[in-house]
Amino acid sequence: MSTLSSRLSRWFHAQMPTHEQLAANRFTAPLARRQDLFRFTRRSVPRGVAVGLLVGIFALIPGIQIIGAALMCVPVRGNIPLAAAMTFLSNPGTTPLILAAAIWLGNRMGYHADLSTFHALYERGASAHEWLYWLLSDAAPSLVVGLSILSVGSAALGYLLAVWFWRGWIGRKNKARQLRPARGQGLDPPGGAA
Repeated sequence: MSTLSSRLSRWFHAQMPTHEQLAANRFTAPLARRQDLFRFTRRSVPRGVAVGLLVGIFALIPGIQIIGAALMCVPVRGNIPLAAAMTFLSNPGTTPLILAAAIWLGNRMGYHADLSTFHALYERGASAHEWLYWLLSDAAPSLVVGLSILSVGSAALGYLLAVWFWRGWIGRKNKARQLRPARGQGLDPPGGAA
């Protein structure tokens, strides 16, 4: 019986583009030459998770997040597919929570942004013009400081959790490998014992 994580892993690997597909695309061809950016290794996985969380929470603009995460993975040698996947943690359902937490953190750091105005704008479905006016009036410093703290903290926590999960996964794989009988050992010879 297959576990959810193994099914999810198989699905994820089936959805990933091949090296040939990346090399054929004019936008991804420069990245396709760097195959290490697409491998799942003990170093690239935590780096990809951290970069994805950092960019995904700080940028909050769909499209820019994935491009920014992919570009940031190049110098730090992070896993690009994981970084892109981590940016989806900030989505239309979580963005209001992230913004509220960032404003709260910014206010705790000594800046001022009125949370009641934020909630009122959110509840009535304010236009982009109203959001921009509110942001430029008094909320910008609080929001930027809060997003900075939130994104750096999330990236650090994501990095540590990815290292921990990676070590656990490799440990379970090694333990299972040790428990399996070696090929050809432990089998009776054909025709019974001599």
